[in-house]
Amino acid sequence: MATRPLIIPVFLPHLGCRHHCLFCNQKAINREIPSPPSVRNFIKRALERFPVHQEGRNRQIAFYGGSFTAMDQETQVSYLKEVRPFLSAGRIDSVRLSTRPDALDEEVLTVLKAHGVSTVEVGVQSMADEVLLLSERGHRAEDTVSAVLRLIRWGFEVGVHLMSGLPGDTCDDFLRSIDQIVKLRPDFIRIHPALVLKGAPLETLWRAGKYSPLSLNQAVEWLKRGIPKLEKGTIRIARIGLQPSEELEAHLLAGPYHPAFHQLVDSAIFYDMAEHMLQDNLDGSPPVFVCYPKDLSSLRGQRNENLMKLREKFGLEDIRIETNEEVRKGSLILKTSSGIFSMDRQCLAAKESTRDKFWKSGSFSDLNRGPEKACLWAGRCSQGD
Repeated sequence: MATRPLIIPVFLPHLGCRHHCLFCNQKAINREIPSPPSVRNFIKRALERFPVHQEGRNRQIAFYGGSFTAMDQETQVSYLKEVRPFLSAGRIDSVRLSTRPDALDEEVLTVLKAHGVSTVEVGVQSMADEVLLLSERGHRAEDTVSAVLRLIRWGFEVGVHLMSGLPGDTCDDFLRSIDQIVKLRPDFIRIHPALVLKGAPLETLWRAGKYSPLSLNQAVEWLKRGIPKLEKGTIRIARIGLQPSEELEAHLLAGPYHPAFHQLVDSAIFYDMAEHMLQDNLDGSPPVFVCYPKDLSSLRGQRNENLMKLREKFGLEDIRIETNEEVRKGSLILKTSSGIFSMDRQCLAAKESTRDKFWKSGSFSDLNRGPEKACLWAGRCSQGD
């Protein structure tokens, strides 16, 4: 996997926004809108603060917030020109920006290519037209399809933003949105649940009892069913949940916000994997799970919640956990006296009817053979069953 770039973020809240989306109050995240001349000084200061040991990594300016390409072309160019000297001097490698799917025509892409933009993040939010309408996004799912395919054709790195729990959204709608995103093949995705922020139009609906955000448990449930689909489709997940900040927390009124939301989702996925494995393979011997070292906290769950729930559900006195660098990240191995069983989290994206077989092996090493799948079920999933 390529090393991710060092990003210098420049926030332009609401600039270029054609609609005031119900969920949006970007001023809750960043209040000031920098002028084009101030951007150059900001970049200079940011480059001076970069740690020496990171000098080998690519450096990227990112224009976040608002809809960059929906601004008039003169304003777009005025910001991009401030980055040009750093690109020419080799101090910055490229530019990324975020925008709307209906503001990415051929003329816009020509301007972006001419000014060193390499990555475009598209605010998709949902692939359900009813959800987009109720959220007052002002575009349709077909605009997203056209925009993403056009960006890929032009050679841009493409990211998409998706939200769960918007007005009118259901878990089925959300999972269908993920399925459609996987078919479009963007390079990466960011996902977060809808929140009610002070000053956003959604606040009015919420206070009137006309909108209820997802609970934290619901948000985790939706994401734990969606994330394996993305992983099976090899779509890189750049972020799950919003970046914690004092400004965000000060404006938060309701909704499934948690500073460690990604870990909650990962823990829920590992719990499901462990539960499926224990259901089919308990033989009276003490179960031993083996995972990649960095997956240990997710397997245990916050405050060991996963282990406590598993012990209670299956009447176990103890569950042992071991870590091993040879286990692939995201996989889980169960050792019992009957044998060794393994499961890949991407298998959770498979149909329920296929969840019937695990790879059983007499030796631990058989389950860790390079890029091969760790279990029979995982192998079947990868072939689209």
